[in-house]
Amino acid sequence: MIHKNLPVHVGFIMDGNGRWAKKRGLPRKFGHREGGKAFKKCVDDCIELGLNHVTFYAFSTENQKRPKDEIEALLKLFDEYLDDIREMDDKNARLRFIGDLGFFPESTQKKMREAEEATAKNTGLTCTLALNYGGRNEILHAVGKIISEGKNVYSEEDFGGYLYTAGMPDVDLIIRTGGERRLSNFLIWQAAYAEYVYTDTLWPDFGKKELEKALKEFSERSRRFGGV
Repeated sequence: MIHKNLPVHVGFIMDGNGRWAKKRGLPRKFGHREGGKAFKKCVDDCIELGLNHVTFYAFSTENQKRPKDEIEALLKLFDEYLDDIREMDDKNARLRFIGDLGFFPESTQKKMREAEEATAKNTGLTCTLALNYGGRNEILHAVGKIISEGKNVYSEEDFGGYLYTAGMPDVDLIIRTGGERRLSNFLIWQAAYAEYVYTDTLWPDFGKKELEKALKEFSERSRRFGGV
C-alpha cells in the first residue's frame, strides 16, 4: 500500500511486552524477546513503506526500577541485536542511539559506537533507539551543556542543537501500542506538534497491518500547527 502524506519521523512507544507474556503464563523476559522480533519486523516494514526516520522507545530512565533479572534480560537482548548489526547495514539503514548511555556496560557502549560508525554513511531509513532515555532528563542534559559552555541560547532551533536528537527532524507521529494513552516522557520537546495514534494491540503482536492503519490515519488528519 502506498500512502500519501507520510510522516517524516515516526516514534514508537513499544508497550505491552510484559502483559503479552503474562497472558500466556510466561515470565516477562519472554515477552521482551518476542518484542525484539516485532521490532526487527517493524523496521523492515518501515523500510518497505518508505519512511525516512523512526525512533523506538526501547528503555526509559524509569525502567531502571524494574526487577534486576528483567533488566539483565533486556541488556542481553540489546547485545544480541548489536551483534546482528550487519542486517541493518545490508538494508542501507542508519542506526543511532540516544539517551544516557553511560548506564550500559562499556562493552555494550562500544558496540553502539561501532554500529553507528558502521552505518553512518547509509542513505536509507534512519533508525534511532532511545535507550535509558527520558524527555525531562534530555532537556536537563541540554541545559547543563549550555551552562558548561557559558553560552546564551535564545532560540528553539539553537536549543534543539543540544538535545540528543540534534540534526534530526521533529517527530510527526507517535504510535503507542498496548492500550495506554500517555506519552511517558518520550520525546517531549520534539513531539510538541506530533500526532498520536494509540492501539490496544500489544507490541509483540504489532505488525504491518497496524502500522499501515496508523499511517493512513495520520495522512487523513489536518495539521495546522496552531494556525487557523
